[in-house]
Amino acid sequence: MIPPNSLRHRLTQRDILLVPGVYDALTASLAVAAGFEAVYLSGAAVSYTRLGRPDIGLTSVTEMAETLALIRDRIDLPVIIDADNGFGNALNAQRTMRTYERAGANALQIEDQAYPKRCGHLQDKALIPLDEMAGKIAACADARHSDDTLIIARTDAVAVEGFDAAMDRAEAYHSAGADMLFVEAPQSHEQMVQIAERFGGRVPLMANMVEGGKTPLLDAGTLQEMGFDLVIFPGGIVRALARSAQDYYQSLHRHRSTAPFRDRMFDFDALNALIGTPETLEAGKRYATGPQAKLGKTA
Repeated sequence: MIPPNSLRHRLTQRDILLVPGVYDALTASLAVAAGFEAVYLSGAAVSYTRLGRPDIGLTSVTEMAETLALIRDRIDLPVIIDADNGFGNALNAQRTMRTYERAGANALQIEDQAYPKRCGHLQDKALIPLDEMAGKIAACADARHSDDTLIIARTDAVAVEGFDAAMDRAEAYHSAGADMLFVEAPQSHEQMVQIAERFGGRVPLMANMVEGGKTPLLDAGTLQEMGFDLVIFPGGIVRALARSAQDYYQSLHRHRSTAPFRDRMFDFDALNALIGTPETLEAGKRYATGPQAKLGKTA
């Protein structure tokens, strides 16, 4: 039986699952408040924000797991996490599975890139052999604590070996035990249709929408009609906030005050209300000692 509140169960429903990218507990909580059903912890977004660096494999498994644990402490929704290439061989991938699962992951996305890896929408990627990647997927399946933790197999072969090779790799990864397939960076609407025609109905399919990337930017409804089951918009939040932050800093430097930017900001009380400061302080009163010990108690 598939638990009714699991990510696996949600993917059996007809409506496509629209998942925003997040990079910390604040963005995750904002996504929850907006009404999303799951979030995607993007390795690129973590690299952009924690390191201030491009997505070229610089983030570590520890940094990702720490970020995931902080998000899990803040929200209850399913979290899909970017596992890069498993951070090594099949045994490293198993350790990544165990580490991420303990930190609260509901699904891991693992890819077939070699080192040095890079964003799926950058040039000059390199791949590991198909059989090696299939072994990593099988290793992850053996290592997971719960069958409800999904393995999303990503192939970057379109840009390296061509579209037909990418389809063959996806087929092999499905046979190796992947719960969902992700053919990264298809270069046309036609290629996306072909992916859905070959795999749709057999295994859940994920699409990745990157503003300015290699793949046509489509809305969730169109992707659902094609046959995709889940779509992520992984880096949009960083691109949006980086643009806003750039404008903010330039305005502060120019005007020597935040006053001209105030209409584009939360004030102190509004931000505290957004993150639940009043409720958190009220909850803390239940554990007060000394003169405040009676607070929160009933007769």
